[in-house]
Amino acid sequence: MTRHTSDFLRQRSSNLSLRGLATTHASSPSRLSSFANPSEFEEKEPAMSNAEKAFIVGDFARRASLTLCDACYRDIPEHLTNSLKLRLADDRNSCSSCNIMSSKPEEFAEPFCKFLQENPTVFHAVGYFKKKMGALGYKELPTRDDWAGKLEAGGKYYVTRNGTSVIAFTVGKAYKPGNGVAMIAGHIDALTARLKPVSNKPTKAGYVQLGVAPYAGALNETWWDRDLSIGGRVIVRDESGKTSSKLVQLDWPIARIPTLAPHFGVGMMGSKNAETEAVPIIGLDNSDISSSNAKPMEPLSPAGSFAATQPPRLVQLISKELGIKDLSQIVNWELELFDLQPATVGGMDKEFIFAGRIDDKLCSWAAFQGLLASETNEDDGVIKLVALFDDEEIGSLLRQGARGNFLPSTIERAVEALCGENKTFGPGVVGQTYARSFLVSADVTHAANPNFLARYLDNHAPRLNVGICLAADSNGHMTTDSVSTAILSRVCELSDCTLQVFQIRNDSRSGGTVGPMLSSAMGVKAADAGMAQLSMHSIRATCGSLDPGLGAKFFKGFLDKWEKVDAEWQ
Repeated sequence: MTRHTSDFLRQRSSNLSLRGLATTHASSPSRLSSFANPSEFEEKEPAMSNAEKAFIVGDFARRASLTLCDACYRDIPEHLTNSLKLRLADDRNSCSSCNIMSSKPEEFAEPFCKFLQENPTVFHAVGYFKKKMGALGYKELPTRDDWAGKLEAGGKYYVTRNGTSVIAFTVGKAYKPGNGVAMIAGHIDALTARLKPVSNKPTKAGYVQLGVAPYAGALNETWWDRDLSIGGRVIVRDESGKTSSKLVQLDWPIARIPTLAPHFGVGMMGSKNAETEAVPIIGLDNSDISSSNAKPMEPLSPAGSFAATQPPRLVQLISKELGIKDLSQIVNWELELFDLQPATVGGMDKEFIFAGRIDDKLCSWAAFQGLLASETNEDDGVIKLVALFDDEEIGSLLRQGARGNFLPSTIERAVEALCGENKTFGPGVVGQTYARSFLVSADVTHAANPNFLARYLDNHAPRLNVGICLAADSNGHMTTDSVSTAILSRVCELSDCTLQVFQIRNDSRSGGTVGPMLSSAMGVKAADAGMAQLSMHSIRATCGSLDPGLGAKFFKGFLDKWEKVDAEWQ
């Protein structure tokens, strides 16, 4: 295909169309630039075109080059594409913008890999979603505020809890109180190793070590001899006494858990003791044997302060990253280790994605993409919602977990606000809402492993790059039943998606999802459906390069088609 420069493409437009573009851009100069400052949105800003929407959903600003059809090129503000290498598409089938809005799977691999690489912790993931929603006109609903009068049909909203869980939803333009909610729920936490409250440890044999504790099943065998970095959130109190949280991540590996050479005869990981044999090294200090070495660092803060409980050099590094000069301003932090190796495509035809934290950034990211790209039609009568929770890997027990009241209370507060003064809100409206709702519990499932096929149940071995997988369990670890299977099968039929099925063998142990706890709390129909991956609970996993896009296509299809499918049932 012929390559064209930005200048060539600009000259290609007629003077009349250029004047039209200038008029359009002048009337809404901050629409997409507000990606960095969502507060710039105004109440009556003109509707965003599909091309502009696709620019954000597909993370086009982060791409080196972009292919656009003429119509989409004209719809995207000029200042956003000036720095990109543009190519003019021969037709809409080659246009990245059109392909994003039609959920063409291959368009999603690159932005998914960048999302994984740039957002290593749950805090960063929530920040990423908030930024994208702000750029698309979603309004934040502070949980401490009264929502009365702040919600309306056709609106787009989100709410967070603890900075680690987020719920986003759109209200159909034809919504009426008592209508249902098409909801997708998943989790964005991942196996990790978190710094202990006192992470400073005595130097051993010249090694500076770091005290960490496993979250869920981390520090397992796959964590040894990996390039690990540190990130998370830091609680800071400024000079005026105001307290806030700041995100931080280091962009180079500073930690490693070394294995033992096999010559010692005790195994490369010893007894795999997570407390004594899986302690990361983060630096060297040989001052005890050599006067030429610098003296060991003294505590940087007075005894009793938080900084005094952490490795001094690490405190300095984190402070430098955040631009903090007075270390006493650091009140506390929640930091964790993460695998620094970038997410990448691989395989002979680049059919795989190799990455960390696929479980479950894969389904959560795809579900959010589906919501952001979902249709907004005049006759939409339901609420479309995506809820992403923390703490699933450890039982969902905390307030930001799915066992808390975050989702049902958000739905009930939203419905109450949407009732307004013309209809009484109460158990009747809530019960009607839940009776008309459906939940997709979205979590990764097990792809067929060719080296262990005997461990899989016949005809229940999902494949990569095929489509969404329905997960079943006879003992209630999953929510799927015959009714919900029929519903999602119909969604797939209407959305041109392929449905696969997984169930564990009788002699194996089933995992769990957020589905059973949420569906039982609200009494809604539900099914468990997610994308398949290899190497679950490893520090590095594998999915298909088409799977993020196939997931986004299915989740968008569910949100857009649920109202139609529900109407087909008596």
